[in-house]
Amino acid sequence: MRRGWVNRRLTAWLFLAGAAVLVASNVASAQPYPVPSTWGGDIFSRPRLTGDWGGLRDDLGEQGVVLDVDLLLTPQVNMSGGRSIGGNLWGNVDYTLNLDTQKLGLWPGGFLKFQADTGFGGNVFHDTAALVAVNTAALLPGVNDRTTALMNATLTQFLSPQFAVFLGKINTLDSSTEFYGDYRTQFLNSATSFPMTLEQVPISAFGGGILAIPREDILLSVTVLDPTGTPDNDNLGKAFSQGVLVVGDGKLTIKPFGLLGHQSVGFAWNDKQRFSLTQDPTNLATLLLQERFPRLANPGPTLERILAQSFPNLLVPAQPANRSGSSWAMTYAFDQYLWQPDGNPHHGIGVFFAFGASDGNPNPIQYSVLGGLGGKGVVPGRPDDTFGVAFARTQLSSAFLPFLRQRLNLGLQQEDALEMYYNIAVTPWLDVTADLQIINPALKRAQNELGQLANVDTAVVAGARLRMRF
Repeated sequence: MRRGWVNRRLTAWLFLAGAAVLVASNVASAQPYPVPSTWGGDIFSRPRLTGDWGGLRDDLGEQGVVLDVDLLLTPQVNMSGGRSIGGNLWGNVDYTLNLDTQKLGLWPGGFLKFQADTGFGGNVFHDTAALVAVNTAALLPGVNDRTTALMNATLTQFLSPQFAVFLGKINTLDSSTEFYGDYRTQFLNSATSFPMTLEQVPISAFGGGILAIPREDILLSVTVLDPTGTPDNDNLGKAFSQGVLVVGDGKLTIKPFGLLGHQSVGFAWNDKQRFSLTQDPTNLATLLLQERFPRLANPGPTLERILAQSFPNLLVPAQPANRSGSSWAMTYAFDQYLWQPDGNPHHGIGVFFAFGASDGNPNPIQYSVLGGLGGKGVVPGRPDDTFGVAFARTQLSSAFLPFLRQRLNLGLQQEDALEMYYNIAVTPWLDVTADLQIINPALKRAQNELGQLANVDTAVVAGARLRMRF
C-alpha cells in the first residue's frame, strides 16, 4: 500500500465530514422569508448593495419574490505547523430565489426555495494537514470543485400554522444555531460549526419530511434523505437506490430568568451499505493492490509463475471487503444567553455546547464535542457585530485504520481545534471577519515533498472573510 495514496485518500475522506448538519433549522428557514419595507435607502443603510432596482425589487417583494446574489471570499494562511506554510483564497457565489405562493396569487401556505452555488479558488486543506475542514465554505459545491451546482430546490407546504410537509433537493448546510453553524458569518472550521459525528449526512440531497410546531417553543422535524446525494447530482431517477437516511430533531426554546436559550436532541440513521472499518489488513492490501493493478487478479500462466517464485502472497485471491448494513448517530446541544441588554432577544453574551456519538463503525468518528462563548451586538455602537470563541474535539473510532496507527505511528486518535472570530457588520450588505484557528491535527505524520513520512506539528491558521450581498 502506498503511503502517499493512503494519506491523500484519508484526508479527502474526512474533509467530507464537514458536510454534515441537522436539517431542522434549514427547514424552519423555509417559512415566510422576511421582506423589508423597502430595499432602498442610502448606501450605508440599504439591505442590499444594489438597492431597490428603481422600485422593481420592492414590487417583487410585495408579490412574494425575493432574489439574492451573495459573494463570499475566505482567504486563509497556514502560518506555522501542519504540512507546510502557505495561503490561498476560496470564493463562493450564492444565488437564491424565494417564492411565496400565496403572495403570487397561486395557493396559500406554499414556499419555494431555489439555491445554487459557484465555487472558485483554492484552499489550505493540504497545508494544515487537518482531517476536518478548516473552511466549511470550501466544501461547496465540492472539495476543490470549481463549478456551479444546484444546492437546494424545495417546496415547503404548511397545512396549518403548526404543521408542514416539504420535499425536493435540500441543502443541509443552510442552517445555524444562535452562536454557531453559519459558515457565512460565524465559525469557519467545520468542527466548531456542527457535531462531526453527522459526517454521513450529505451536503445536498433529494428528500422530504415533516415539520411540526406544536407550541411556540417547540420545533420538531423528521427528514428522509438520499444518503448518496451530492450537490452536482440532479438525477432524481437514482435517488434512494442505495438506501435511505433518516434525520430527526427536536428543539425546545427556554427563557430562564428571561434569558433566551435552546435545548435540542437529534438522531441520524441510514441503511446504506458502507465500507466496514473492521477488515483483515492483509486481505485489504491485496484487494487494493489488485484493484489498482487488475492484471494481478488474472495474471495468466507466465506472470503467475513469476509471481509464484517471488511474490506468492499476491496470488492469494482477495476476499470481498467487509461491509456494514446500517449506521447511526445522535446529538445533544444547547445554547444559553447569560446576559442580554435591554431585553433584546438576539443581543448579548452566551455559551453553547454540542455533543455527538455514533456507532464508530462504519462511522469513522466515534464522538465529537464543541463548546464555547458567543456574543451579538455587545460592543457599543456596533449593534450587528458578532464574535465567538470555540473549542472542538473530533474523536476517531478505535476501529479506524488500526494497522496504520500501529505500523506507521500516524496518530489518528483525535483532532482538536480552537477557533476565535470577530465579524464586523460594516453595512447591512457587507460583513468583514477576522478568524484565527489553532489545530492539533489527528494525523501526526504525513508525506513530505520528498515522499517521506514527517512529523506534523500544531497548525496556526489565520483567515479573513468578506461577505457582500447584492
